[in-house]
Amino acid sequence: MKLKKKATLALSTAFLAMSLLSACSSSSESNSSTSEKPKDEKVTIKYYNWDNELMQASTEKYIEQFEKENPNIDVEHVSLVPGNSLETLKKLDVLMASGESIDLFMAPHIDAIYQRAAQGVVAPLDDLYKENKLKPEDEYYVNPKYEGKYYGILNNISTNFVMLNKNALDEAGLEVPKAGWTWDEFSEYAKKLTKGEGTEKQYGAYFHNWGLYANPIAQVHLKHPFMTEDGKTNFTDSSYEYFFNLRRQMEKTDKSIKPYADVIGAKLNYRTEFFNGDAAMLLTGTWMIADTGNTQQFPHEFKTAFAPVPVQSKGDKNEIFTGGNYLAIGQSSKNKEAAFKFARFISTNLTDARTELPGWKKGDAKPLVEKWIAGKEDYYDVDSLMS
Repeated sequence: MKLKKKATLALSTAFLAMSLLSACSSSSESNSSTSEKPKDEKVTIKYYNWDNELMQASTEKYIEQFEKENPNIDVEHVSLVPGNSLETLKKLDVLMASGESIDLFMAPHIDAIYQRAAQGVVAPLDDLYKENKLKPEDEYYVNPKYEGKYYGILNNISTNFVMLNKNALDEAGLEVPKAGWTWDEFSEYAKKLTKGEGTEKQYGAYFHNWGLYANPIAQVHLKHPFMTEDGKTNFTDSSYEYFFNLRRQMEKTDKSIKPYADVIGAKLNYRTEFFNGDAAMLLTGTWMIADTGNTQQFPHEFKTAFAPVPVQSKGDKNEIFTGGNYLAIGQSSKNKEAAFKFARFISTNLTDARTELPGWKKGDAKPLVEKWIAGKEDYYDVDSLMS
């Protein structure tokens, strides 16, 4: 699967103008080192994210390792809304608006960085990079810039793929799909993988309630799912009508995916749907690699295969734009240097604390994946994963 670095998002002039109405221009220009404490004085920084129980174990390892190497910095971890990044952003915005000092926070996508940079609540990183003799483009795959300044450190990259229940594939006599398979072929696979009735039914695939599943063609293959580079909407792109009809066919005619009403009404969990065997295919991302071998948290006995995201038509380019989570320093922080140090530690850490692929260019992902699956190979179709 060919990956392509995600370009800096081209936001529309109108959007930026609206965002700037609420920006605090004086604070966005303040020096990153303002009000910093002497370097030998012990400080405490607060790190905000949306860790659930599983993710928290990773964060605690990061903090333990960091504090051991940096005894003058304590890190207080605050999970605002465990397991929900969007609700976390809402709570974070309330804290920022109330004047709370925000040292460091995780953002689930690049748009969240741009929006808050325009509002003046995120600190630019230029001085901190300069003080540490670092060139962002040499360090990270994606470096968000707003009005010529750097904002946000790419902690991890996530790219999409399709996970498939290999046991179900074998039973149906289906091969693991290769790059270039189409969404029409995906729907045919889903029909053949659907079996049973009622509570025992295995659906061919599962589509969650995220925007990704409304039109994965636009979400995965276009530089931005909703806007063109010249700032216009791209809802006239043929993929919107095509995928809407395909999904309706799969739900209403083929009955190979769970009804959307059930997905939102029962507040279904996409991990559970796949690992419980309720769905044989799941469009998801690289954050699920480690989960596949975590049979304590997600009990299952089948092997998982991996396939590239389908394309709309045969011959379409299979380039996939990567996303990721970003670490950002609050403009209100009085400990920006300490926050930057912890952000760098997290984003470049390739120890057993890491559960996702790094956004750091100098980190080799292959040994990381090999480490995740070591001793658990029975749960992975290793050839399809590595390809």
